[in-house]
Amino acid sequence: MSKNATERAKAYTDSGVNIDAGNSLVSRIKNIVSETKTNGVLSDIGGFGGLFKPELSGLDDPVLVSSTDGVGTKLKLAFLFNYHNTIGIDLVAMSVNDILVQGAKPLFFLDYFATGKLNIDTAESVIKGIAEGCKQAGCALLGGETAEMPTMYKEGEYDLAGFCVGIVNNNKIVDGSSIKVGDAIIGLSSSGLHSNGYSLARKIYNESGLKPEDIIEGETRPIKEVLLQPTIIYTEVIRSLTRDLDIKGMVHITGGGFYDNIPRVLPNQLKAEINFPSWDIPPVFSWLKKQGNLDWAEMLQIFNCGIGYILVVDQEIKDDILNRLKMLNQTAWEIGKIQLHSEKSEEQITVNFLDENK
Repeated sequence: MSKNATERAKAYTDSGVNIDAGNSLVSRIKNIVSETKTNGVLSDIGGFGGLFKPELSGLDDPVLVSSTDGVGTKLKLAFLFNYHNTIGIDLVAMSVNDILVQGAKPLFFLDYFATGKLNIDTAESVIKGIAEGCKQAGCALLGGETAEMPTMYKEGEYDLAGFCVGIVNNNKIVDGSSIKVGDAIIGLSSSGLHSNGYSLARKIYNESGLKPEDIIEGETRPIKEVLLQPTIIYTEVIRSLTRDLDIKGMVHITGGGFYDNIPRVLPNQLKAEINFPSWDIPPVFSWLKKQGNLDWAEMLQIFNCGIGYILVVDQEIKDDILNRLKMLNQTAWEIGKIQLHSEKSEEQITVNFLDENK
């Protein structure tokens, strides 16, 4: 006996998986995804795999660079505040910023959205954010996966993951190997917490007694907007700099803050000396420090504290770098210098704190 699609899927629908909702979501997001299309895209959404043909002119020894990540427990605040429009930007940013540090140009991004019961409006909002992140990164949203898994997640909750692929010429890879004593360390401003430290940030918020619309000292926006401020995607400024200036090393300040991320780009015989605070610290970090009864050393281990991305450059071009960043409307400061790492037991980062900031 012939049955239509709804009838054929009834047993699966009764188990909690709504195939019609999934198909409806795909229809809704087709136009959204098409807005991110770049010259290399050869396929439309809905296929088994995304097809991409990279432009290799000018690249005599091309190398692919990839990174994968999620958004972490920042998602919990998106659920709490019922605000899903920007969390997708965070998802793209976490992978794109990671491949930028090696000098790569982002080519395409794929996402994975998983939930217990598919809410089409929520999923559409999230994917709109992912598409916006791809536009900011200059890459294509090549495809993705939406998984509806009853009982796996609490009602109204979902998880996100994604990965980005980029390309760089082999002789243009930025790996930190040319960094030397005396090089300048330049910090680029963050927009806030970005997507790290949220297990602690949520704990502090929950214990503070604040309501979502409350405003903390030094801020003009509600705390919910401050905590959900999306991560900056640094593609435009970094691509502009690396096009004709010698950047020796770059760091994306993510989980582990200053102490864990900066050493990742340094040769073993060198260390970073950071002067704190040599930059403007957004009010949310001072609030977290005070409310959480933390010191600045602890803060710099967990949060970016206002610096989302770091460059290591020769002293002779640091002013050119700072001027270029200013022209690109990216706030930046010289925040330290490279020194000799003389003791093997010593950490590869030293932070010089002013007494009142310890």
